[in-house]
Amino acid sequence: MMQNRISSFHPIINANSKILILGSIPGVKSLEKQQYYGHPQNKFWKIIFHLFNEDFTEDYIQRINILKKHHIALWDVIDSCERKGSLDSEIKNEEANQIPELLQKYPNIQAIFCNGGKSYKNLQKMLGENSIVPFYLLPSTSPLHTISFEKKLESWKKILEFV
Repeated sequence: MMQNRISSFHPIINANSKILILGSIPGVKSLEKQQYYGHPQNKFWKIIFHLFNEDFTEDYIQRINILKKHHIALWDVIDSCERKGSLDSEIKNEEANQIPELLQKYPNIQAIFCNGGKSYKNLQKMLGENSIVPFYLLPSTSPLHTISFEKKLESWKKILEFV
């Protein structure tokens, strides 16, 4: 049975962005809300606010403004795919986003951080070992990735080296 095709969001990026954080593709809740990391149990926003000592907010516009203030861009490695539910393991018939073109257009990007294994594996295939921009695997902020918040936060501190 053919699944409905889902698509990622447009990148959140500008000329001042120094860091690019890549997910795989938005989950069901994020697609419903039309927001990156929209699932209430996803720790992405909590981690970002902790890292930069910002007051937590649910307001999506303010969240995006915090990212921009700290020179962080967001996108996904997958442009579109078929998927039942939200699991990366259920992704089928994926089409890649144009990450190399994005990096050419925004040369200030100094590092890429992959939110979980799927985005990292896809990016490795796309950019290869000779990538001009270094990229790093970070533990997924998804509630399905069950390591503690503290361990996730500790790993995500790597971002601070590039801002």
